[in-house]
Amino acid sequence: MPGPLHGFRIVDLTSMISGPLATMILADQGADVIKVENPDGGDHTRAANNRRNGFSASFLNNNRNKRSVALDLKNPAAREALLRLLATADVLVQNFRPGVVERMGLGEDAVRAVAPAIVYVSISGFGETGPYAQKPVYDPLVQAVSGLATIQAGSDGERPRLVRTIIPDKLTAYNAAQAITAALLARERTGPGEPKGQHIRLSMLDAVIAFLWASDMGSQTFVGEQIPQQQAASFIDLIYETATSPISAAVQTNREWVALTGALDKPEWLDDPRFKTPALRQRHIDERLMLTQEALRARSAEYWLDRLTQAGVPCAPVLTRSAMLSDPQVIANGIIEETEHPTAGQLRQARPAARFSVSRAGSARGGAALGEHTVEVLAELGYSGEQIAALAAREQAA
Repeated sequence: MPGPLHGFRIVDLTSMISGPLATMILADQGADVIKVENPDGGDHTRAANNRRNGFSASFLNNNRNKRSVALDLKNPAAREALLRLLATADVLVQNFRPGVVERMGLGEDAVRAVAPAIVYVSISGFGETGPYAQKPVYDPLVQAVSGLATIQAGSDGERPRLVRTIIPDKLTAYNAAQAITAALLARERTGPGEPKGQHIRLSMLDAVIAFLWASDMGSQTFVGEQIPQQQAASFIDLIYETATSPISAAVQTNREWVALTGALDKPEWLDDPRFKTPALRQRHIDERLMLTQEALRARSAEYWLDRLTQAGVPCAPVLTRSAMLSDPQVIANGIIEETEHPTAGQLRQARPAARFSVSRAGSARGGAALGEHTVEVLAELGYSGEQIAALAAREQAA
């Protein structure tokens, strides 16, 4: 069966990661996503490194299952073609800097004139108003302003550190995909005469701060209380060296703590006054973790993983990116898939995380060449071959 979003059309004007990843999630779930790109280079990630046969990994990993249409939106005829496309669409997603899309003649009012019920989505870096709204934005800047870099350092008093993956971009993408689905569901349930389409506004800063509040903003939660300097739970990561390769192990409950002491042959820790209760173990967490590290250095990762697992202690190997591909749990879950791209060759990618019991979700089409589907999509809109050729000629002359 087709994906759960089969029958919905999404016009994607975004580039880089946050917007394209959001629309790829929906494309994987069956939506007809039409990516509209500038003929002069297209999405910026097309030019990224780590590439083969003209396709970058970054572009391929954020743009599968989409059709690509190349239109120079500075050309009035191309803009008219886009509006004609939008009249057939359920969703428009754009991530231009605030104000740009209006100057292009594609603001919400202009689009609703041809598509009154469309879900209009605006993704920004810092939001549409405020002193940072017009700043150019990249992931490190959002990590800095949101507090994420300080949280990653472990303490407000330590030097801030960036998370080594673009969390703001990807969080924004997942928030946007969920919000779009919610807006489509709400639209389907509206009665006669009720507003149909909504305007979803989402910034990377919104997404990260909301994400952090669930677990990292406890001292900022109670209004009226004196807020102490945020302290780290520990200055030691739960990554331990062994005689061979690193492992991770974590204990929360009393039962797990007792199991750990047994697995490490350290029964004396149970009588240590620093570790008598969960509260004391938390207060003396650095000492506890340092002792655990000293014990684990004595033997191999394989030995400890087997012993800790048998004792009921939560543990796992720490894998490199390449080693993760062959991990038995990853293989058992079928997380990594290989597909054949007509130009880029054999590709390895993660399948969509959510699996549906009835509807199909997955990769049916690799990332498209720039403008690969321009003729196909324009013909679907009723353009004749002569009109398509004339539009292409006008864009080349512009």
